Amino acid sequence: MTVALMWEARAVAGRGDELLAWVREQRLPAEPLRREVLRAPQDRVLVLTWWDAEYDAELPELPEPDGELVMRAVHRWRFESVAAD
Repeated sequence: MTVALMWEARAVAGRGDELLAWVREQRLPAEPLRREVLRAPQDRVLVLTWWDAEYDAELPELPEPDGELVMRAVHRWRFESVAAD
């Protein structure tokens, strides 16, 4: 089964590039099948990781950035892949 983890944070206004750089520096203790980093308006950064694991498996996730870098707590979601084109 493939599980996708989503990690999304919103930087303090004007610090989106800093948050993006911070995310790119983060290393996980295990390598996912795939890792993708995206950005959006309002200084948002999204990280998607795909894992070959059961839905409820213990998987490494990115930590919370320093509180002075983000406007709010990180949002996290977990999804199970049901189809791919």
